[in-house]
Amino acid sequence: MNRPGPRPDVRSGAPESARVKAKIPQSVLVVIHTANLEVLILNRSDHPGFWQSVTGSLDSLNEPPMAAAAREVLEETGLDAREHVLTDWHYSIDYAIYPQFLYRYAQGVVRNTEHWFGLTLAMALPVTLSPREHTGYEWLDYREAATRCFSPSNAEAILQLPRRLPAASR
Repeated sequence: MNRPGPRPDVRSGAPESARVKAKIPQSVLVVIHTANLEVLILNRSDHPGFWQSVTGSLDSLNEPPMAAAAREVLEETGLDAREHVLTDWHYSIDYAIYPQFLYRYAQGVVRNTEHWFGLTLAMALPVTLSPREHTGYEWLDYREAATRCFSPSNAEAILQLPRRLPAASR
């Protein structure tokens, strides 16, 4: 008799596509901005009205956070970080994963460590969104961008921007 293999660990409400691979609870947040403190924010596809900076998990435990930051920027905006100034802020936070996103992680994982980066552009540029992840974007003054973010830590990162600008862009 042919028996089906073990079923993946599924939390209630998890879409079928989310059951494939558990996310690593190590992520990056990239504040994309100009020297004039305009900040790019993105509207999430899976939660309209949830505005945020570029974010994403490491693809593997061996992926350096700087490489993950550059990869996520390219995937989510079409911008090549090598053509701009990507700065490691040498800062990370540990936070409780929002309940609506827990299904993306292995059973029992409830906290994530997020590493912060900045990407300085010469000017606000149009971006090419990944429709799977985002439905819209806006370039806003950093203070207004911070008020639009659903995540308090994302807002905090944006509000820290004036003191984190690379010396070359001040």
